[in-house]
Amino acid sequence: MKILLTGGAGFIGSWVADAFIKDGHKVLIVDDLSTGMEGNVPRNAEFIKGDIREPLFLEGVFSDFKPDIVNHHAAQINVRRSVEDPAFDAHVNIIGTLNLLELSMKKNVKRFIFASSGGAIYGEPKELPADENTYPIPISPYGASKYAIETYLGYFKSVHGLDYVALRYSNVYGPRQNPHGEAGVLAIFCDRILSGKPCVVFGDGNQTRDYVFVGDVAKANMLSINAPSGRYNIGTQVETSVNDLLEALRKVTKREINVEYSQPRAGEVLKICLDIKLAKHVLGWSPDVNLEDGIYQTWKWFSER
Repeated sequence: MKILLTGGAGFIGSWVADAFIKDGHKVLIVDDLSTGMEGNVPRNAEFIKGDIREPLFLEGVFSDFKPDIVNHHAAQINVRRSVEDPAFDAHVNIIGTLNLLELSMKKNVKRFIFASSGGAIYGEPKELPADENTYPIPISPYGASKYAIETYLGYFKSVHGLDYVALRYSNVYGPRQNPHGEAGVLAIFCDRILSGKPCVVFGDGNQTRDYVFVGDVAKANMLSINAPSGRYNIGTQVETSVNDLLEALRKVTKREINVEYSQPRAGEVLKICLDIKLAKHVLGWSPDVNLEDGIYQTWKWFSER
């Protein structure tokens, strides 16, 4: 398959690119390098620097490459920035994605795989783990933009016949994650520990997340190539508090970790955990890496940099 992968110089996208290439697919990466790094681009992938908000640029990419599949990971991922500037978040995450969807329809793309967010779409569910039938009530513009795109995906499928898979990721972590952004608490903690700085926890540390290893996420993207159209939670179905995450880090690193507690941040959910039965049943997907092993791999990567 010829796969156009947006955001492939980023953390998750580069792992997905590696998996596609290993499986024999031809991959073209489009990334504006606003948060990604060209060093993350696999050697056997083509790379073009560009912005998904520029339709004429994308028109040329689609016409030249003629992708069979679009895998869309380029995004504004900072929840805090989305709260401060909802219009910018929408311009990148909604308008940019619509540019890709319209060209996918015009250029006869067979499938659109979308990196969505189970961690932000559901808001504060009354019951956990949240399954795909949980009514979405996002509490941040970032979550709202991801859910809006899923709605557009349904439209392009029903009206134009464009097959799609929306992968609702929980909190993804692992090697290559950027510690200098708002996203990726484990990467931030690893970086601060190695720098001799305290780990800052926003809130009391009892807020929970569902941490899924990036290699398992890449596997879900591989399985999405031939999966039925739909939305699938990609997580572990395990709640882990920030305090528990810090304790696991202490165990793996064998270091004392200084912690500072600060005020909670607007737009962030208190507790989330994803039900993954549908992904297991339909995609044939389940996570292989448990949290302790994943933390070890992540810490090792950061330590060796």
